[in-house]
Amino acid sequence: MTAYGYFPGCSLRGTGVAYEESLLTLFRLLDLPLQELRDWNCCGATSYMAIDENAAFLLSARNLALAVRTNSKDLVVPCSGCYLALRKTQEYVARHCELGKRVNDSLTAASLPVLNHNQVRVRHPLDVLFTEVGPERIKTKVVRHWKAGPVACYYGCQIVRPFSEVDRDHNPMRMDQLLEAAGIPTVTYPLKTKCCGGSLTGTTHSVGVRLNYLLLKEAARRGAQAMVTVCPLCQYNLDAYQREMGRKTSERLDMPVFFFTQLLGWALGGDRESLGFKRSISGGARIKQWFPKRPAQEKSHVAE
Repeated sequence: MTAYGYFPGCSLRGTGVAYEESLLTLFRLLDLPLQELRDWNCCGATSYMAIDENAAFLLSARNLALAVRTNSKDLVVPCSGCYLALRKTQEYVARHCELGKRVNDSLTAASLPVLNHNQVRVRHPLDVLFTEVGPERIKTKVVRHWKAGPVACYYGCQIVRPFSEVDRDHNPMRMDQLLEAAGIPTVTYPLKTKCCGGSLTGTTHSVGVRLNYLLLKEAARRGAQAMVTVCPLCQYNLDAYQREMGRKTSERLDMPVFFFTQLLGWALGGDRESLGFKRSISGGARIKQWFPKRPAQEKSHVAE
């Protein structure tokens, strides 16, 4: 099978390292080969777009050109911000002639291939797992039964808007369906695409923390025992500030916040270390209970 191109982005080598660990483990379990782009660079998301939009487009375009040069027809991009930045660059280069010329002239000057529309499909792992593996195959690969309660699937805002290729922009359900196929129940969660505030936790901190508090509280109110997401920034915001929220509200907040690849990887037989559970900040007691280190004599819980 031809390998998918793989663009990890900066977050998966930093605060989102558990995402990369679990993604690589899950894709290996499903025999989906990944080939990391050599010499990739920052996608130009967030601050670059606010400071110099042209420079941001060039940063994303360089990564796309590297994928073209290596004949990567599909480029897997796990980070929601990176996914949106690369897709936006593709669309703008194709639709706006002046911008497209500037970008392609710069790529030519750097001895890189120019960008033509549809040379590379920028794909989120959720899209690959749902459309090319699917819930039915996931169900047949399950080797562990989920023994905890239901989870709230949080998609965030960037993978479904303005592009709806990963999932529909209103009430996305693909993550829910994959997890349920793995035997992990999900709750109805109306805030699944409400923004977490993104980088506001580092700029207008109180506003960012408040937005995340509302997401966590609604998940708990719906009966969720954990939250599951597809975005490294969302995961960090929801995971890292729970103690601060508790101090401000006099409430006890200690909810685990996972990447969807961690739970799918666990259900399909991945070990605790390779799935990055030790990197979680909140919900430590639940995580140790749900994902114990397996002693040598432990028997596999094979699904019936």
